[in-house]
Amino acid sequence: MLDIINNGNHTLLTAVTNPLKINQDWFSPDYWRSQNAIIAEKKGRSTTWFIKYSSGTAVLRHYWRGGLVGKILSDQYLFTGLKNTRTYQEFTLLLELQKRGLNVPTPIGAQVETAGLVYRGDLLTQEITGAQSLREVLQQRPLTTEEITKVGGTIAAFHQQGVYHADLNINNILFDQEQRVFIIDFDRGRLVRPGHPSLKQNMARLKRSFLKEASRNSPFYWQDRQWSKLIESYEKTMAS
Repeated sequence: MLDIINNGNHTLLTAVTNPLKINQDWFSPDYWRSQNAIIAEKKGRSTTWFIKYSSGTAVLRHYWRGGLVGKILSDQYLFTGLKNTRTYQEFTLLLELQKRGLNVPTPIGAQVETAGLVYRGDLLTQEITGAQSLREVLQQRPLTTEEITKVGGTIAAFHQQGVYHADLNINNILFDQEQRVFIIDFDRGRLVRPGHPSLKQNMARLKRSFLKEASRNSPFYWQDRQWSKLIESYEKTMAS
């Protein structure tokens, strides 16, 4: 269940079961910086902040446009209603996936800020403890057969339920401290029927990601034959 709190041009989203009293400050890096609560920052296309709060560590992400459009509009999106915002769609998708027992970050809250015909958005999730991405692992050592099998099986578990990920790459697949596999960053993700052609596109994109990072990183402990093992695990789970 979703709790929606309207406050002028700000709309806050939380789960009904969330006991935290979230306000606009929770989505401001400057607020957390003033509390000396930012414990790490991760820079990519945009910055992600890791924040210490009463219940653990949270991850704060602002929505930014990519590509050529992003150079002009940066973080502005056309507002055509709350339910059409990328923020609302990702937050509610995470709630649904967690309800289905899939390994995704726990959603804490989200914010949609409107200004006339445009909106900006922020998402706050619980940190995945001890997380390392596939890329980070492969920069240090080869994946074990068990790890490859887990990755293929986890992706299949999502696809069995028709979960389409818009950018499935090796930065968005994580191992936690217990070596469980999580998938993150469901911006523009959606539910489709199991067997939908878009799910095969996920796998093609993932393979390109392995090859791309192998060409960009040295050392990088990935071998083409490991892809066959990953697909074997994926197909075995899909058939079960």
